[in-house]
Amino acid sequence: MHYGENKVQEALDKWSDIKILNNNIKLHLIGRLQTNKVKFALKIFDYIHSLDSEKLATKISVEQAKQAKKPKIFIQVNIGNEDQKSGINKDNLVDFYKFCKNLNLDIIGTMCIPPNDGNTEKYFSEMNKINQELNFKDLSMGMSGDYLEAIKNNATYIRVGSKIFGNRS
Repeated sequence: MHYGENKVQEALDKWSDIKILNNNIKLHLIGRLQTNKVKFALKIFDYIHSLDSEKLATKISVEQAKQAKKPKIFIQVNIGNEDQKSGINKDNLVDFYKFCKNLNLDIIGTMCIPPNDGNTEKYFSEMNKINQELNFKDLSMGMSGDYLEAIKNNATYIRVGSKIFGNRS
C-alpha cells in the first residue's frame, strides 16, 4: 500500500508507529523537502518526489549513507520554467541526473507540477518524452484536477488526495 504526505513532520507524527507494525506500507514524500529535514525524511519515507537541487541531492546522499537507507527518488522538473516553482530546468536535467547518479542516489524517474495555464496536456506530453529519453519507467505527475491527462501520458504515480479526502482545511 502506497500513501503520500506533503510534510515531513506530519508524516512522522502520523506514520512512525504504523510503519513499524506494517512494513508493507510505502510512504511517499510529495511535498518540498528542505535540507534541514532530510535526516527525518529518510527515517520515514520510501520515496521522495521532489529532488530539486544539487545541495539537496548531496544532503540526501550523505544521510542515506549514515542511515543505511536508500529511498527511491524522482527529480522534480520545472517544466514550465516558472520562477515561483522549484525544480530542475529541463535543459539542465541530463547533467543533474549524472550528478545524482555519481552520488549513488536511486533516481527512478521525474516529477512535475505543470503551470496552471490550460496547457496541461502539452506539459504532460513533454514530460513523458523527457522521461522516455532518460529511460525511466516511473513518472510522477497529475493531481485531482488533471490526473486523467497525466495517465494518458504514462504517469505511473498520481496525486489525488483531494479527490479522495476532500480539500485540506
